[in-house]
Amino acid sequence: MAGEINEGSVPAYYREVYEAVHCRTDGRVPLEVFQRLLLRTDLSKALLTQIAEQVDSSDGFLSKLSLYKALALIALAQQGKQPSAKLLENCIQELPKPQLGDPRDLGALRMQPAQEDVLTVSQTLDKLLTRDTVQVELIPEKKGLFLKHVEYQVTSQRYKISVYRRYSDFDVFHEVLLQRFAYRVVPALPPKRMLKGVLTNVSEREFIEGRRRALCRFINLVARHPFFSEDELVKTFLTFNGSDVQTKLRDHYKKTGDEFMTNRIATLAKEYLPADIQAQFSTSREMIRNIHNSFQKLRDRAEKMAERSKENATDLLMFGRELSTLGSDASSLPSLASSQSSWGTLRRALKSLSVEFAVLSDKAAQQGRREEDDVVEKLNLFLDLLQSYRDLCERHEKGVLHEHQRALHKYGMMKRQMMSATVQPKEQASVEQLESRIIQQENAIQTMELRNYFSLFCLHQETQLIFAYLPITSHILGAFVNSQVQGHREMGEVWNELQPKLGCLFGGNNGLKPPA
Repeated sequence: MAGEINEGSVPAYYREVYEAVHCRTDGRVPLEVFQRLLLRTDLSKALLTQIAEQVDSSDGFLSKLSLYKALALIALAQQGKQPSAKLLENCIQELPKPQLGDPRDLGALRMQPAQEDVLTVSQTLDKLLTRDTVQVELIPEKKGLFLKHVEYQVTSQRYKISVYRRYSDFDVFHEVLLQRFAYRVVPALPPKRMLKGVLTNVSEREFIEGRRRALCRFINLVARHPFFSEDELVKTFLTFNGSDVQTKLRDHYKKTGDEFMTNRIATLAKEYLPADIQAQFSTSREMIRNIHNSFQKLRDRAEKMAERSKENATDLLMFGRELSTLGSDASSLPSLASSQSSWGTLRRALKSLSVEFAVLSDKAAQQGRREEDDVVEKLNLFLDLLQSYRDLCERHEKGVLHEHQRALHKYGMMKRQMMSATVQPKEQASVEQLESRIIQQENAIQTMELRNYFSLFCLHQETQLIFAYLPITSHILGAFVNSQVQGHREMGEVWNELQPKLGCLFGGNNGLKPPA
């Protein structure tokens, strides 16, 4: 279609826009500059995507005629018309003028550094957290007295919809997400079943609750990822209400392929990488490894504190019950003590104290839940992300780099066979077949080299994402301090109420310190 636009008949405005945005060395328009130009149109994302798909930019650039075609499509869309090739044919003799402002102002689009646009992930923690919040709640289905299987209600705040998913749906979603975004941080799933062994119903319930929490962390990290969150796979998982979400997810991946196939700058990734990318990667990886180790220790300590709060709740409850048991003993005192001992009065008082200790127990249990929900869970969320980054680093080294080295080794063997064939005459067909295989292998190596650079490009972005999450430390500390302040205040109020009551019950100070 672009070839049908006659350069001599385009409006002067088209030529002025081209002069403002084209590259001075080869006359083409870089794709990044064109994308910035699209953002000035105020058109919807769907329309911009529709326009971009109809413009040839396969090599990362637009020719002059491709830009002219794009300008015409933009103008049609701004007029409220469908930006289609068919409609463009009808106005080929008199191309419409797009509303992009003064062409002289467009030169700034070309001057912006491309690297900053495509390599830098401009995200703050607040922006990431507000992308979406997803709730995952248990809906157990029972058959008789035994748990048959578990279903989850998944509710996205962003899409304002609830869907029902089983663990197997999460499993397929994770598998497809990892295939689609092999060069990104994809959090791991919790195990489906407990380790083999004799297990009680209580431990099974605890495992199911732990798995629900882990699935909730997984889907929130995915839904807040700057690249995953805009992908159709994630939207499908969070919104599709059909009968077979697994087939829907797999079909979508088959149609789109992995990120290398769909990312427009994938084949140009090398051009955007800093010269010292390997050194930067090594330094960042070591730093993140140390952060991961420290946060694991923080999480372990936080878990122990939450566990101690729960144990404290149990101990306080049992302490109160023992007092009640002691006070409930109705047996008569022996005659030798009856005239001198006040035990009968004390005993009746002890029974009433179990109520206060039950309240103290409840406060301690609430404290344990706060520590678990607000502190331990936030630590686990960040740890899941840090672990997925370490997994990504391993995939990069054991996957892309290893495959590249194997391909080079295979290529070397083929070249030696070819040299041997030229020295020792063989059938022409055999030599041609070998030449064809060598060409195929050269193409494969070139693709792997491009994938390797794209993998490094993505790693660089994902490293920035990890650093963007680091301020979550202040959220964790805030939650920890708040839980302690609230817990101690609530417990203190009950203890303070109990203190004067003891004085009334037993008379005197009985070892109690008077209030300051």
